[in-house]
Amino acid sequence: MLELRITTSDEWTQHVLANFDEFLVDHAACERKASATGLSFVVKYPDKSKLHEPLISLAREELSHFHQVYKLIAARGLSLRPDTKDPYIAGLLSKARNGRDTHLLDRLLIFAVVEARGIERFGLIAKGIKDVPLQKFYGDIVRSESRHATLFLELASLYFSTKDISCRINELLDIESDIVQNLPVRAALH
Repeated sequence: MLELRITTSDEWTQHVLANFDEFLVDHAACERKASATGLSFVVKYPDKSKLHEPLISLAREELSHFHQVYKLIAARGLSLRPDTKDPYIAGLLSKARNGRDTHLLDRLLIFAVVEARGIERFGLIAKGIKDVPLQKFYGDIVRSESRHATLFLELASLYFSTKDISCRINELLDIESDIVQNLPVRAALH
């Protein structure tokens, strides 16, 4: 599994738990976007057939998570909101290199890093939240994020050398660390 360069601050966890309704709405948006991301690989790389089945399955699982979070939102009398640009994701994606193959490698590795951060942060929520059904839900999400991080790395290994993956993932982990350090604390996953 990927080792993040920095850990999330206690301030972030406390802020999220104190503003959990706001976090839920953001979480729903993240799950919907993750589903769309899985499908975007299939559409953008029709010639990379080894990506298709696993990423269609990922998209379906992420859409299921979106539905589960939506149900939590609806039960609390909350509403979804229009999409906004996630500064964390945008920052990472802005570092993806040009060139069809290098762009594919970077996007696969970026999303492995995103999932690794999700493992950490959803884990913090699972540990910190008092509601037992939500503890279980977020524990399940952590296990799912772990599978997804591994999947993105495995898919990269189908098309790229271990050396290329190792070198680039280390660069991206450094970039991710800088991005996280400069993000404001807010009730959002990223």
